[in-house]
Amino acid sequence: MAFTLYTVLGYPVLLAVLARRGRPWKKAFVPRPVSVLLPVRNGERWIARKLESLLALDYPAGLLEILVASDGSTDATEAIVERFAGRGVRLLHLPPAGKALALNRALAEAHGEILFLTDVRQDLSRDSLRNLVACFADPAVGVASGELIIRQGQNAAEANVGLYWRYEKWIRSRQSRIDSVLGATGCIYAMRRELANPLPPETLADDMYLPLAAFFRGYRVILDASAQAFDDPTGLDTEFRRKVRTLAGVYQIIGSYPALLGPRNRMWLHFLSHKLARLVLPWALLVLAATSFALPDPWRILALSGQVVFYTLAAFDGALPESSVAKRLTSPARTFVVLMAAALCAVAILFVPPQKLWKMRN
Repeated sequence: MAFTLYTVLGYPVLLAVLARRGRPWKKAFVPRPVSVLLPVRNGERWIARKLESLLALDYPAGLLEILVASDGSTDATEAIVERFAGRGVRLLHLPPAGKALALNRALAEAHGEILFLTDVRQDLSRDSLRNLVACFADPAVGVASGELIIRQGQNAAEANVGLYWRYEKWIRSRQSRIDSVLGATGCIYAMRRELANPLPPETLADDMYLPLAAFFRGYRVILDASAQAFDDPTGLDTEFRRKVRTLAGVYQIIGSYPALLGPRNRMWLHFLSHKLARLVLPWALLVLAATSFALPDPWRILALSGQVVFYTLAAFDGALPESSVAKRLTSPARTFVVLMAAALCAVAILFVPPQKLWKMRN
């Protein structure tokens, strides 16, 4: 119970206290050559709008190189990209081998001093790249991550997924004030080209692997909320699949950077309290449920009753209409349970090939 309360409530309180004495970073916009890396597979639904969003950025066109790495797309994605060739967009036609290898190919082709990594679904604010590049005026900054804004949800489940993301962004912003976030926002981040290492072929969390390469070379990984990307809300089924994949990626990252668990990690407390604790939390809840039976009365009755009520609220949420007042209780409970189930399922990375987890995406 103490571990659960610390992870959910105690660590954010500690973080708020520590962040009061933060380390600001210097910002000053100096135009630099930028290579945009956009990996995509079967993104015909979004690719034209995404490229228009990139071409509309408030950034000198002569300093912008846009590389679209098509990872074996079988729809109209590549044909759409080729229509933008006259506007400075270059298509890299690749066989299907996964996002990591698509990024590696784009890295090898990139000429910019700064790499700007983004995904196909999200629109970008016009000043997003300018704001990220301005962060590199501080020589201590190796990676600058932007902020993802989730648009208003249409139902309680989508609203609660958005609420969870706001909670997550709050944590990341405080970590950034202290020193660094231990991962970037995957759809909007930039880094110095010389700090980017090729990704292992089956990497699930490139937005952790690449920033950590800079972090362990002594650079900061910061979150600049003035650089924004916008995405539509997702339902719990989609969020479940995404969380399984991203949390499985954390297991991979620990294998790639075992120093995260030791004194070489200057954000050691925050990694354990945030990333690692999220993996352990659902197991702690199972232990909590099992050991509640061993408590003496009346504590056994109180502990078990509280848990039964909470999980019953989560179980009945799907059967309630959106207009029900009870949704204010049942929907957050269900969202929490689904996210905990995703963390449990993420352990599958220890037993199945990573490609199977990529197949879970929409």
